Amino acid sequence: MPMNRSRAIHVRAGVMAAALAAAAALPVAPAAAKLAISQLIVELAAGASTADVEVVNDSPERAYVTIDPRQVVDPGTHGQQAFVSPDPEKLGLLVSPRKMILEPGQRKRVRIAAVGAPSSVERVYRVTVKPVVGEVSGGDTGLKMLVGYDLLVLVRPADPAPRISASRSGETLTLVNRGNSSAELVDGRQCNAAGQDCVELPVKRLYAGASWTQTLPRQTKVQYRVHSAEGWSNVEF
Repeated sequence: MPMNRSRAIHVRAGVMAAALAAAAALPVAPAAAKLAISQLIVELAAGASTADVEVVNDSPERAYVTIDPRQVVDPGTHGQQAFVSPDPEKLGLLVSPRKMILEPGQRKRVRIAAVGAPSSVERVYRVTVKPVVGEVSGGDTGLKMLVGYDLLVLVRPADPAPRISASRSGETLTLVNRGNSSAELVDGRQCNAAGQDCVELPVKRLYAGASWTQTLPRQTKVQYRVHSAEGWSNVEF
């Protein structure tokens, strides 16, 4: 699998920390359980589509890793909630393996597959890949930092089509995705009337059925690049 794509959108990566009780009075340096992962965003086409994500143990210690998927229902809205099921048919996503042991420097693949009939609307999942607490190496008792990742998995509908509409009220811009799949808004900027003194605007993934309102620094037009299942496009609001 290819490594992370270089693009402006940043996907939320979950960071987990666990502490072992410190019995020594003197401070000690934390031991780190470090994982690396080949990609943070997985896009699956409608139907029985699969992808492999590579997990690497970059620490000098053995790593015990758990992989936990969950569906994000109504993503990006006030009604957003998580759905978890041990049955891949009910969840609509198969993740294998769910646990692994990685020796120092070892790498293994996690298979992610969409299962079940294609949906009319994009399905959104988060897959948490995290190490679990082990013993702190060395003679001192101290702190072990565990860093994990929260992968974003998108299962596209059979005919993905984001439809973003905009409304402006002075310096307030509201965008609504009335389509059936998400879109990334990146490289946003707003310049003055002469096209100069441009200001960078926030990046955003706008899910199907979700809206986003931002307050702009001025009342001139806004430019964004939009990436979706249909490819790249330039828009102006």
